[in-house]
Amino acid sequence: MTRSASSLIRSLKKALHAVADPAKAPPMQAYMKSSMPYLGVQAPQLRQAVRAVFAACPLGDFEEWRDAVLELWREAHYREERYAAIELAGHTRYSPFRSLRALPIYEEMIVSGAWWDFVDAIATRQLGELLRKHPVEISAILRDWAVSTDIWKRRSAILAQLNFKSETDLKLLYDCIRPSLGASDFFLRKGIGWALRQYARTDPAEVIRFVRRNQARLSPLTKREALKHLALGRQT
Repeated sequence: MTRSASSLIRSLKKALHAVADPAKAPPMQAYMKSSMPYLGVQAPQLRQAVRAVFAACPLGDFEEWRDAVLELWREAHYREERYAAIELAGHTRYSPFRSLRALPIYEEMIVSGAWWDFVDAIATRQLGELLRKHPVEISAILRDWAVSTDIWKRRSAILAQLNFKSETDLKLLYDCIRPSLGASDFFLRKGIGWALRQYARTDPAEVIRFVRRNQARLSPLTKREALKHLALGRQT
């Protein structure tokens, strides 16, 4: 690892410890049901602290950025250090590095993170950004992930377009949802409902049609989530 990357990681850890409130750490860990401990840094303070470090410790090329993200992620002792790795992965300065070369970074973080706070942030931000930049290649990969044995890759495929609104590729969304329609896993059921509910803000009639067409395969949880803000949701 380069000196710049090592300096950034040291500075990040020091900055996080400086704004930590140890009294908040146990309830944060309990809420997240995390085996990894917390320092006790809440989201606004974390973002402020890490952005100051990013400004003071710039990284020069893709390899430096990749190595810093993965080292911070892999060697994390506290959950906030992994949150910082996600922030570094998505920082504006490094947008040019977030090409198809970055996909293995995100895949590792999704599979090893294996919990909704990590996975959802990466899927909806970094994976969604890659889909916008490389729609053909990433669409094919998301369709593969949608049938993976790893539930977090499946959930990521379902949520990747969460912020796309009218630009949503509906066929891709449904291709990613359908393999998990009958799944018993809570996070897949919830993820499908969330993705549909979000798209309902753009086209509520289409979401209602989809739910009606797939009534028998959708779990009650998924239907409630999908129709949460729609009239049909109050009737089912």
